Amino acid sequence: FVLKVDYDVCSNYGNWLYNAGIGNDPRDSRKFNMIKQGLDYDGNGDYIRLWVPELQGIKGADIHTPWALSSAALSQAGVTLGKTYPEPVVTAPEWSRHIPQRPGGSPHPRGRRGPAQAPPQHKDRGIDFYFSRKKDA
Repeated sequence: FVLKVDYDVCSNYGNWLYNAGIGNDPRDSRKFNMIKQGLDYDGNGDYIRLWVPELQGIKGADIHTPWALSSAALSQAGVTLGKTYPEPVVTAPEWSRHIPQRPGGSPHPRGRRGPAQAPPQHKDRGIDFYFSRKKDA
């Protein structure tokens, strides 16, 4: 018997909508990046290995992007895309910076290849900017 004591209907449904890309966010072009979140909060892929046994043979953070691995690496892990594990339906362009691109095939720890770039700051933007109809860049 499991009793979930932190259930919050609004928060949970709001988070599901946001993750699906249809949630309400006042920031322009804001999307939930599943690859980045996986690398940030499950860098070694232990959670995925627990719930997705088909990917157990993939080592380290490569588990977050199995479709980006070489056919040799997939074969060694016992994964055949489209047979033992589905091919991705889509690959979002914003995932590309978190997909392994270094020799050796493993991503930089926490999914970054250097210091994170801070978004440009707009000091003259108060809270009214986000709720007004006119958006000056």
